[in-house]
Amino acid sequence: MPGILVIGNNHFIVRGPSPDRETALALARHWSLIQIGRTTPVDLQQWSISTREFRENLEWAVVVPGDGEVSPAVAQLLEELLARGITIRNSGTDDW
Repeated sequence: MPGILVIGNNHFIVRGPSPDRETALALARHWSLIQIGRTTPVDLQQWSISTREFRENLEWAVVVPGDGEVSPAVAQLLEELLARGITIRNSGTDDW
């Protein structure tokens, strides 16, 4: 199932189940630094970055801390997801 992982002013469209807080943070760390030749850890292999998805198909959203503010385009997409009834989980809140 496709979703969006927002990391500060960056984001990834992701295929896989909605991650828990620990996994979302691990995915953010793993994908935020480009390291040639690095393999994906076994516990993260059920998620992959998707290069083509329709926004209407996104089923989950997770926001984790990162550099900068969420871009206006991503903020609009998150608002659309909220309007569709999709919960946006934020790793920085207690009610994860």
